[in-house]
Amino acid sequence: MAEAPASGPLLDPATIRQAPKVVLHDHLDGGLRPATVLELADAHGYADLPATDVDELADWFLRGASRRDLGLYLETFAHTVGVMQHAEACHRVAAECAADLAADSAVYAEVRFAPSLHTSQGLAPDEVVEAVLAGFAEGSAGTNLTIRTLLTAMRTDTDSPEVAALAVRYRDHGVVGFDIAGREAGYPPTRHLEAFQYLQRENFHFTIHAGEAFGPASIWEAVQFCGAERLGHGVRIVNDVTTDGDGTHHLGRLAAFVRDRRIPLELCPTSNVHTGAVDSIADHPIGLLRSLDFRVTVNTDNRLMSGVSMSSEFAALESAFGWGLDDFRWLTVNGMKSAFLPFDERLAIIEDVIKPGYAALAA
Repeated sequence: MAEAPASGPLLDPATIRQAPKVVLHDHLDGGLRPATVLELADAHGYADLPATDVDELADWFLRGASRRDLGLYLETFAHTVGVMQHAEACHRVAAECAADLAADSAVYAEVRFAPSLHTSQGLAPDEVVEAVLAGFAEGSAGTNLTIRTLLTAMRTDTDSPEVAALAVRYRDHGVVGFDIAGREAGYPPTRHLEAFQYLQRENFHFTIHAGEAFGPASIWEAVQFCGAERLGHGVRIVNDVTTDGDGTHHLGRLAAFVRDRRIPLELCPTSNVHTGAVDSIADHPIGLLRSLDFRVTVNTDNRLMSGVSMSSEFAALESAFGWGLDDFRWLTVNGMKSAFLPFDERLAIIEDVIKPGYAALAA
């Protein structure tokens, strides 16, 4: 069983910020800059924002998202999606997303979005995808960030086969995977089995939101029926782990399968607190899952709604678990191993960017 390295003195915030990072679970429409939301609303006539001051708006999103319920958390997206109904807006948000991740020392990112959510004012799904990809290219130019995207279908809708086909059409242009997201309870992943079977036939990658607001049954369907390569959140896999009075842990059949198959968990600690999956960062099972040798990764989920960055997530884990650079290097390598990038490209980033970056910080 792996043990975390002994904790040392708290890391300087600048050191945490400079540490190379990999993010696999980040929603484009959950990471807008508050000022951009206001400016896009003004430019495109969106009049439904709950505040017109930048700080008040940022606070509203954070308060709205941290109501400890996934359904309530998702309500805040009406406003970010509402201002992203034009190609220029999608391009700008994507460019700023890439720039913000690069400024936080992300060296690889997979950012996901649902094209169908941005078509209410006439954009075609292809136009949405092309605007976002162009924005990512612009925002990452001249940085150390390699950025790719996942196309998401909403699990409450019925267009997942079309979204899956759209993802495959753009597989050589920056789209590296597919996802389903949205309300989990009552909308099992098997509703979208046609899309997943199509992706498997096309040798294409996909992850599935599972085990966030619903328990192991959702994870079981995602893995065993749909063939998920990664689990979006997956935090409730801990419900299939029991602990004896002496502290000995026992993995159930599903938990053991997920661990043995090295199925990555796209854990998002702060978001999991905000949606009510866990009570606090200190109570988050990421520490237990790491000690039990699960393939753990750390992610932001929604940088605007949860008021987070990869650096703030690292700092929160340092405070809660005493983790340091060795732990963050381990998490970052895990993330890169789990990326939907070709193997040789993943290996190059690990060996040429991540390891040297952490070695320099440790020197």
